[in-house]
Amino acid sequence: MIEVKTEIKKYLKYCSLEKKLSKHTLKAYRIDLAQFIAFKPDISISKEDLTKYIQYLHKTYKPKTIKRKIATLKAFVHYLYYKDIIEFNPFDKIDTTFKEPLHLPHTIPENIIHQLLTASYQNILTAATTHQKLVSVRNTAIIELLFATGARISEICSLKINNIDFASKTVRIFGKGAKERILQIENRDVIAILMKYLILIDDSTQPNSYLFQNNRHNRISEQSVRTIIRNLEKQIAAPLHITPHMFRHSVATLLLEEDVDIRYIQRILGHSSITTTQIYTLVTSSKQREILRTKHPRNKIHITQ
Repeated sequence: MIEVKTEIKKYLKYCSLEKKLSKHTLKAYRIDLAQFIAFKPDISISKEDLTKYIQYLHKTYKPKTIKRKIATLKAFVHYLYYKDIIEFNPFDKIDTTFKEPLHLPHTIPENIIHQLLTASYQNILTAATTHQKLVSVRNTAIIELLFATGARISEICSLKINNIDFASKTVRIFGKGAKERILQIENRDVIAILMKYLILIDDSTQPNSYLFQNNRHNRISEQSVRTIIRNLEKQIAAPLHITPHMFRHSVATLLLEEDVDIRYIQRILGHSSITTTQIYTLVTSSKQREILRTKHPRNKIHITQ
């Protein structure tokens, strides 16, 4: 019988050194697997124990969280089988499929995005000190890049200075699983604010430094970006709560509404599967229904019978 706790430590080390997974992914794996061994003192990698744990997850968590935790456990068990630590994979005999409720992505209306950007640029003009100006320019550059690229918040926070190429007007983004994609920046305002920010931080001699830094010149955190957006949200008295990921949803949806082929959107967002991108077609279908309900001229024609 294997020592599950010991094998988890080895697995996390393998994920870090050999698979080169991000700190964010490793943290999620660590939490999920620690929860697995905490479920039962003598937990084993058996069909019975795995089934009981999955049943527990279904009673305790929402579908999206359940799906992630099962995926983490599956990856760990596959590693054990791959390394010949277990003789067979018990997940081959466990049906883990289940139907998730459909939740349409939340987007930001274009007029609200316009207000956010306007307020952010206004903060630069009203900055009273050099430090306030630097922070305002940095914050504006973050908002511009979120909307220009549709990148995940973790991808934006992890950008290095040398990931921006002004000659080709491109940004090199490293997504999930260290997958790389290069996106063109075709808006002059976005290029201009990035150049302005780099001049202000004067860190061009250290191209491997993080692009967006906090007051201690360390990588800005995802939570700090959420706070930046929340402050802008309050500043414009936005009628909805705005999250960084909503910029990603908005980019995809607005591009679809402009008849951009879904496969181009898949590449822009860095989705490994077109199925993930197709959720946005449901958003545009919902928008189409609203347009036909409220804007179609037939609805203005009333027939007396």
